[in-house]
Order: sequence, then structure tokens, then C-alpha cells
Amino acid sequence: MKVLIACEYSGRIREAFAALGHDAWSCDLLPTEQPGQHIQGDVRPLLQQPWDLVVAHPPCTHLANSGARWPKPDDVVAEAVRFFKDCLSANAARVAVENPVMNRKRTGIRKPDFSVQPWQFGDPYAKRTCFWTRGLQPLVPTHERPESIEHVVHNAPPGSDRWKNRSRTYPGLARAIAHQWGQA
Repeated sequence: MKVLIACEYSGRIREAFAALGHDAWSCDLLPTEQPGQHIQGDVRPLLQQPWDLVVAHPPCTHLANSGARWPKPDDVVAEAVRFFKDCLSANAARVAVENPVMNRKRTGIRKPDFSVQPWQFGDPYAKRTCFWTRGLQPLVPTHERPESIEHVVHNAPPGSDRWKNRSRTYPGLARAIAHQWGQA
């Protein structure tokens, strides 16, 4: 299967698909953190090419509820919404767009199709992750709730890489995405 992981610099989901034998590519403005098939640049032209599956992670800075207390100019939000919708309308029969809980009042984006937590896939962390999908079933949790869950996203220390550290997909969730959506 030919898979594009849009807006992924970590390479975690790309490598989870590659480990299963898929022709998996990631694309981001940043270089990849681990070797693999990665295109550094604007993903929009790639979204128009034919893919079997696209999993996109557009920036959430101007879309998420968590940033609602820091108002953004309308044109900045409108561009973020356009990019989100470009990802959702990628040239693939199966598409998933990931983001945290949206500020729906400001963005006008519909409710997500489903949401998950990393602990549901074996990572002991809380980070509600929403998915807007086309042609895909919701992910099925593979683990029970552990006794202890870390809230590392909310408790991340300040710093220049805080946004980067908060945006990585946890390994268990990456494997679940590849295993459950990588069926041809």
C-alpha cells in the first residue's frame, strides 16, 4: 500500500507502516528525526497525488481549544482551516486527519469521527487525540486503562521545543494506526 503521513517529522507512523512492508512516506517542513522515506517541504502538492492512505497531522496551533485563550487573527485561523480541509480532501480513498479537540466555534470544523488516548494503545500517557476520517473505521483500543497515567503534554516544561515534544505521536498509537489501517 502507498501511504503518506503528512506533517510528520518524527517518522514514527511512517516507520510503523514501513515495518509492515508498506511504501510509506512522510512529509514535513522539518527534517525527519529518523532515517526513512521523507520529503522535506510543503505537503500540499503531495496531497493531490494518488495514495492508498493519507494520515495527516496539520498544525493545531490555530485550531485547538487549548489555544482559545490566545486569540488569533481571523485570516490566520482561516488559513489553518483551509489547510486542515486540504488534508481531509487528499487524493486517497482512505484519509485520517489528526488534531486535538477543536475550537469548533471559531473554526467551523465538524466534530471528529472519534478520539483516542495513548494509554489505550499501551503508552501510559493522556493526550486526547481526535480523528476526522474518510473510508476508515475508528481505531480499536488494544490495552486497558493502566493504574497510572502521566499527563506529560499538559505538564510539559516551557522551552523552545515544547510544541515539538507535545506534537509527537506515541509509539503504541503509531503501531495501532499502521496495523489497523494498513490492511489492504
